[in-house]
Amino acid sequence: MQKRWKIEKADEAKVASLQDALKVHKVLCKMLVQRGFDTFEKAKAFFRPQLSELHDPWLMKDMRKAVDRLLSAFDKKEKILVYGDYDVDGTTAVASMFQFLKKIYNEVDFYIPHRYREGYGVSKAGIDFAKENGFTLIVSLDCGIKSIELIQYAKELGIDFIVCDHHMPDHELPAAVAILNPKQVDCAYPYKELCGCGVGFKLMMAMAQELGLGKDSYLCYMDLLATAIAADIVPMTGENRIMAYYGLKVVNEKPCAGIKALMQLAKAEKTMHISNLVFMIAPRVNAAGRMDDAKKAVNLFIENDCDKAMEFAEMLHSDNTDRREADSSITEEALEQIKNDPALVNRKSTVVYQEHWHKGVVGIVASRLIETYYRPTVVLTRSGDVAAGSARSVAGFNLYEAIHACKEHLLGYGGHFAAAGMTLLPENVEAFAKKFEEVVSATITPEQLIPEIVIDAEVQLSDLSFSFYNIINQMEPYGPENMRPVFIAKNVVDTGWSRVVKEQHIKFSLRQNNYTFNGIGFNMAEKFDLLTGKRPLDVVFTLDVNEWNGERSLQLRVCDVRLSEAATTSPAGASSINAGRMAEVATA
Repeated sequence: MQKRWKIEKADEAKVASLQDALKVHKVLCKMLVQRGFDTFEKAKAFFRPQLSELHDPWLMKDMRKAVDRLLSAFDKKEKILVYGDYDVDGTTAVASMFQFLKKIYNEVDFYIPHRYREGYGVSKAGIDFAKENGFTLIVSLDCGIKSIELIQYAKELGIDFIVCDHHMPDHELPAAVAILNPKQVDCAYPYKELCGCGVGFKLMMAMAQELGLGKDSYLCYMDLLATAIAADIVPMTGENRIMAYYGLKVVNEKPCAGIKALMQLAKAEKTMHISNLVFMIAPRVNAAGRMDDAKKAVNLFIENDCDKAMEFAEMLHSDNTDRREADSSITEEALEQIKNDPALVNRKSTVVYQEHWHKGVVGIVASRLIETYYRPTVVLTRSGDVAAGSARSVAGFNLYEAIHACKEHLLGYGGHFAAAGMTLLPENVEAFAKKFEEVVSATITPEQLIPEIVIDAEVQLSDLSFSFYNIINQMEPYGPENMRPVFIAKNVVDTGWSRVVKEQHIKFSLRQNNYTFNGIGFNMAEKFDLLTGKRPLDVVFTLDVNEWNGERSLQLRVCDVRLSEAATTSPAGASSINAGRMAEVATA
């Protein structure tokens, strides 16, 4: 797929000043300045995260009210229900809060709504369960900020709510006894980007301080918190980065039995990184809610017996296998559906619908389709009497506004800039698809239909050493707003030893001046022709380590490659590739 390359810039004066202070490579200083760490003190705080830098939980609006209501429940022997969403953020938040409260108070239980019977967030069934079982206080995690009518319903039944949420509040707020959400306009809490589990963590922190408990009473759940931060794709900045950094330490040194069991089943590496949590642990946890019941994810996280934890982990592992099979087969069917309809191929949006597709994976399928057809995408299936589905966007395009403009064809919808969900009558699917295409075509720019690779800096292959690589590693944990550094090396040539492996990938051998580097480019075999003829190439990559027979060497993890400008303009280069292909690869 054709991609745009964007090379980031930085204030040269600030880069020079930082290099003078840190005495490290200019490229490293450039990346730090780009990320906002433009002084020695800021860089030191970035490279050496400290738990002491976490903000005072009492700065969060309603924290006093939340703590007092919990203490009142303890005094009055009330039953407390810990309630959370069915995804990774919700289940880790519930597992953490449930265990924390259970250690200091006995009358506590938890509840996870069923994705298909109850839907997202606070449900009437959950409130009715609380009423029938004598619960008078619900602590909701990762949900509740928009549940105005349902929390009012609970209040009428004599059930109070403490809402711990991180989603954007509406103008009207629910009638909860306390709302912990740093995104409230009048909340003074300094860091606004916590995940749901992170908001719950701050409540545990405040409770521990109030009751004189040691820090270990809440820090012991940081492996779950790091998993939530990784899975929820929140910015890896400020408190999130500090908590993820120390959470990974717990994951690697003393994980809970549940995380340990999932690591064993996923055949995890010796050292776990954020990427391992995102791609190994999170999918297995999410699969429980997608394919069955997410309560078993909480049961996994709160189980202390290793053998029993493994039993729960195997259930999640099995759910994930089912999820992968469903996701793969549905993606294949959807791609065929598009391929066989020229009208669908040439659109600026994708809307596909089949009644038999599994509702739990349509969001994943939408993301998969974007890998082939890079455009706003909606995948719909049948759910009872209605069509229901998920939508995913491309970078920079406001998906929610586009779907809002189609509301005349919808029964309900919700979401945000990059992702959304909706329901509609099956007979309205065609009209919705037509309107959605009209809206997208009228509002999307040509650039937004081409994926962009953001490149941190240009380097020479001679710059790349283990000391350079080790400093890059200290920039972890990576995530939004602190992504793994991406580099470009210009005017490199193939040594003649590059080859296609397993029919899909390229094993690169590249030279720039007198420096030779090996690399791997996954699913790039169609670009192998560019390597012939010794033409100069520009290569975009991240830096990695290859271990073979006990030897460690740096390698390039190639993201994209194209002919250098010199190659695309020289007659010699033109003789070996036709003009149409030349234009294609010059912008590929």
